Amino acid sequence: MIVPRSRLLMWVALIVLPFGLIGAVIPSAAVISICFVAALGVIVLADALAGGKSVGGIGVQLPEVVRMSKDREAKIELRIRNERQKEKIIRLALPLPREIHSENEEMMAKLPEQSEWSRLDWTCRPRKRGNYRLQIACVEASSPLGFWGIRRRVPCHLEIRVYPNLLSERKNLAALFLNRGTLGIHAQRQIGKGRDFEKLRDYIPGDGYDEIHWKATAKRGKPVTKIFQIERTQELYVIVDASRLTARAQLAKSNSSSRIETDIEKSDQAETTVLERFVTAALVLGLAAEQQGDLFGLITFSDKVNRFVRARNGDAHYSACRDALYTLQPQPVTPDFDELSTFIRLRLRRRALLVFLTALDDPLLASSFVRNMDLICRQHLILVNMLQPPGVFPLFSRPDVTTQDELFQHFGGHLLWQNLRELDKTLKRRGVRFSLLQNEKMSAQLVSQYLGVKQRQLL
Repeated sequence: MIVPRSRLLMWVALIVLPFGLIGAVIPSAAVISICFVAALGVIVLADALAGGKSVGGIGVQLPEVVRMSKDREAKIELRIRNERQKEKIIRLALPLPREIHSENEEMMAKLPEQSEWSRLDWTCRPRKRGNYRLQIACVEASSPLGFWGIRRRVPCHLEIRVYPNLLSERKNLAALFLNRGTLGIHAQRQIGKGRDFEKLRDYIPGDGYDEIHWKATAKRGKPVTKIFQIERTQELYVIVDASRLTARAQLAKSNSSSRIETDIEKSDQAETTVLERFVTAALVLGLAAEQQGDLFGLITFSDKVNRFVRARNGDAHYSACRDALYTLQPQPVTPDFDELSTFIRLRLRRRALLVFLTALDDPLLASSFVRNMDLICRQHLILVNMLQPPGVFPLFSRPDVTTQDELFQHFGGHLLWQNLRELDKTLKRRGVRFSLLQNEKMSAQLVSQYLGVKQRQLL
C-alpha cells in the first residue's frame, strides 16, 4: 500500500498551484508551467516506483507467548530484521486488542547500518485478563525522495496471556509469603492422632475397638491395633462458580484515602465482576496451600463441570491451575449443583477440604445447594463462601437512612440478610460453614479460614 506524505503535498503546493495559476493568467507561460508540473509528476512517479523496494527485506519477529498481569505495565519485545543492512527509518504499528491499552499507537524505529537485527520494546497495560492473539504487524518506510510512504503488513504470531493481578492481594498477606527460612522455628507438638495409617502393633489394654485391625487379628490369632499418624499433606480444592450468578458487577471500594495511591492501586478498580474476585482469591489460596505443603486442586463449573485439576503441588502444577483460571469467563446459564455434587462424589475419593466460591442469594438455588450438600458433607470438610451483596445489612444498623425510598431499600436488604442467616443455620446443622466475605478482604479471609482449619486439624 502506498500513501502520500507531507513532502509530496508541500511540493504540490509550491509547484503545481503557482504554475497552474500562472499558466491560466498568462497564456504565453502555459508551456513552461506545464513542463514544470510534468517534471514534478515524472519525479513523483519515479519515486513511487523506486519506493516499492523500501519495505523489502523488512520483517518483524515477536515472541510466541507473552505473559502479563492485569493492570500492570508490561513490555512486548519486537525484533526487526533488515536483510539489506542499510540505515533506514521505519514506522511500526501493532493492532493490539482493545483490552490491552498502549499509549503509543505507532513507534518510529531507526535501523542501523550493517546490522541485520534490531530490538524494540513496546509498552502496554492489559485491562482485562484472558487470552489474546496478534497475527500481523504494520510497517511503513519512506520512498527514496520522501514523497511516498510504503506500507506493508508483516505476518507474525503472538499469544498474549493476561493473568490476574495478585500483587495487591499478596501485599495484604505479606507475612504469610515472606520466606524467613528456618530461623526462629521451634518444634511444636501436634494435637490429635491423625487419620493416615502408619503401621500395626500388638493390642494394648485401653485401645479402642475402632482401632483394632480385624483382618490382621484373625490372621495372627491375637488382637492387632492400627497406628495412625498426623496428616502431613492434605488436599484442598477450590470450587469456582462461573455461572450467571458471578457475572454481576462488584464495586471495589478504595480505603486508601489517607495516603497516596500507587498507579497499580488506582488502575481500573472502580468496577469488577464477582468472578474476577473469585479467580484472584483462588490463586492466592493456592499460593497459601503451596506454602503450607498441601495439595491444591481446582474445579470450575456452571451448568456442568468445566475444568477439573487434580490436587498436586509444585510450580508446574500451580502454573496449570493459573492457566485453567485466567481465561475463565461467566456463562449465561444457571448453575447445576446436582451434577457438581455427583462429580465430586465420584471423583474425589479421599477426604479433602472443599472451598466453594459461589452466590446463594437466590432462595431456589440455595435450597438446591443445601439438598446436594447431604451427598458430600459426610465425606469432606466444606467451606462455602460468597461475597456480601451490596446493601445487605441487618435492620437498624445504618443511621444514615433519611428518605422513604432508602427505608424500603434498607428493609429489602434486611430481608435478604435474614435469608442468608437462615441458610447459614441450615448448613451449620450439616457441618458446613457458610461465610459472607468482604470484597476488599476476600483473599485474606479465605486464607484465614484455611489456616484455621489447619491449626484446629478439622480435616
